[in-house]
Amino acid sequence: MDITNLKKQELRKRFRSERSLRDLAESWTHILTSVEFEGAKTIATYISYGDEPQTKDLNAALLKSGKKLVLPRILKDKDLEWVSWSGDSSKLAKNGKTLEPIGEAISGEIIEIAIVPALHVNREGHRLGQGGGSYDRALTKISAWRIGLIYSGELTVEPFPVEPHDVKLNAVATPDLIVRFTN
Repeated sequence: MDITNLKKQELRKRFRSERSLRDLAESWTHILTSVEFEGAKTIATYISYGDEPQTKDLNAALLKSGKKLVLPRILKDKDLEWVSWSGDSSKLAKNGKTLEPIGEAISGEIIEIAIVPALHVNREGHRLGQGGGSYDRALTKISAWRIGLIYSGELTVEPFPVEPHDVKLNAVATPDLIVRFTN
């Protein structure tokens, strides 16, 4: 394993430990009032698990507002595909720790906004995820506006390794604010 991956693993371990000490009862529904969401029709989001920023109320608000919701489903090669989801929990299947949508995959070209999880995000808009690279590969295949969800204090000035395949976000949201990055 190279030094960059080793450093990322060390940071993930530390950031997960720090996150485990947080009050996780937060909401990110305020992002729906941002200008980027106003005209968007198709939003990619996710079903959170563990100590990830909770998406249950955000997903419900998106559906209530009439947006088309698509969720990721992980493939055998660890890439992601996108599947429409109506909010019906019977249309979700457990895959390891995550819940994934059941149904036909859709073209990622229709996705206008992608909401993604992150452990930390730096001031340039690079996210540190769980380490599989699935979101980075998926985000290269769509032209959506990309926003990561993090807790307060996880937008960091601390440098962390960035690799050529890491995809920058357009913005990051904490429970209190949205920070947009220049790309």
